[in-house]
Amino acid sequence: MRWPWSGDEDEQRKTRLAAWTEPYDSNDWATTLLEPRSLIPSVALTVSTVAGIRLYKSYLRRIPTINHIKPDYFRRRSLFGQVTSVGDADNFRLYHTPGGRLAGWGWLPWKTVPTKRDQLMKQTLHIRIAGVDAPELAHWGREAQPYSKEALEMLTDLIHNRRVRAQLYRRDQYDRVVAQVYVRKWFFKKDVGLEMLKAGLATVYEAKSGAEFGSSEEKYRAAEEQAKERKVGMWSRPGLIQRLAGATTKAPESPREYKTRHTAAEKQKKT
Repeated sequence: MRWPWSGDEDEQRKTRLAAWTEPYDSNDWATTLLEPRSLIPSVALTVSTVAGIRLYKSYLRRIPTINHIKPDYFRRRSLFGQVTSVGDADNFRLYHTPGGRLAGWGWLPWKTVPTKRDQLMKQTLHIRIAGVDAPELAHWGREAQPYSKEALEMLTDLIHNRRVRAQLYRRDQYDRVVAQVYVRKWFFKKDVGLEMLKAGLATVYEAKSGAEFGSSEEKYRAAEEQAKERKVGMWSRPGLIQRLAGATTKAPESPREYKTRHTAAEKQKKT
């Protein structure tokens, strides 16, 4: 028994079968792909994907250690992060938080800065503040310099557990990032190295090589001279070593002179 509409169904089936067996015309596909309604969304998707990847790699990728910093970052890029510990009065540890609060750091549950030592292991950058040299604490059998404790306390008050921006300059021989460091308080941005110089708790870095100032050397030297004139910090009284030696000079021993003296004494002891 044939239903009245079975003939129409057979014809439709044959038509579909014929369409599948027709020769493939690539020009039809090319024409379709080049139509604005197909081309524009494809280009937009490609561009946005590439831009998103570049944005992530350049600004949102977290850098855990100095070994993850690309060479072209130095002198061209800065890193934003939270200070997790302060070592001496001119270096500290930074936990990189790319994008800051806008990227969710501090308020998203999975974007928090660790507080435990084992969680911070191999997750921080060792930063050496560029352009300044602070009084040395007691270590390696060497005595502490005058005002080393005060310098450490000042740096700790300025940056510990605070968010700072580090302008990267180079990698030094101790695998530290030499960087100019800025901390923001309300609407004001402070150059940390400059503040240490103003307080008389650091000197301008005077090594024969490796000194980094960016464009701030003149400003740093002027700040040191003003601190000397005002007799603040380490410039307020003669250095301990000079007084013990009976020296008549009133100039305190700088961190560079302190290190040079101890290095010479240690070499002499070995020979």
